[in-house]
Amino acid sequence: MEVKVYDMEGKEVGTMELSEDIFAIPVNVSLMHEAVKNYLANQRQGTQSTLTRTEVRGGGKKPWRQKGTGRARQGSTRAPQWRHGGVALGPKPRSYRYSMNKKAKRLALKSAFSAKVAEGKFIVVDKLELAEIKTKSMIKVLDNLKVEDKALVVLEGANVPVVKSTKNIPTAKTLYVNTLNVYEILKYDTFIATKEAVNKIQEVYK
Repeated sequence: MEVKVYDMEGKEVGTMELSEDIFAIPVNVSLMHEAVKNYLANQRQGTQSTLTRTEVRGGGKKPWRQKGTGRARQGSTRAPQWRHGGVALGPKPRSYRYSMNKKAKRLALKSAFSAKVAEGKFIVVDKLELAEIKTKSMIKVLDNLKVEDKALVVLEGANVPVVKSTKNIPTAKTLYVNTLNVYEILKYDTFIATKEAVNKIQEVYK
């Protein structure tokens, strides 16, 4: 399977062979959904916390005597039914992390790649090099490639000028091949990758 390769001016400069085992497999929607859930769960900090009746300051004295008042018995003004009382069964710090089967994770990524190729939203660039850190330069590159929606720019390795030039563009984001995930691939409409990045993807996920 071949795709066109463009330069930074948006001109076609050749073609590239894509592995059908990575970029042309049947799209498994349920696995991609599972991978997105897994990613979002692992991003959660789980730091939310409420005070129980034992943790709220005060309430050591019994409000009134046990019997003879005609009112319900009370042991503390920090019980959950009281104003300023503790919270019953409230959230406490916890980890939401869980692991996903490695084969399933890889298949979900391949499905995401294949979905972008099938939609015609997969763009290969021969190289991405900027002389200086300038947002305007990166916007021009995206315009040359006729990108009108949100774009994910995938790089093969450290490329500070491109990363920092993309940082101030709200509709674009850069990722390295080793940090790719299904959530980001699906979140952005257009997938832009350098030729070297595609070669690295084919090398890693073959």
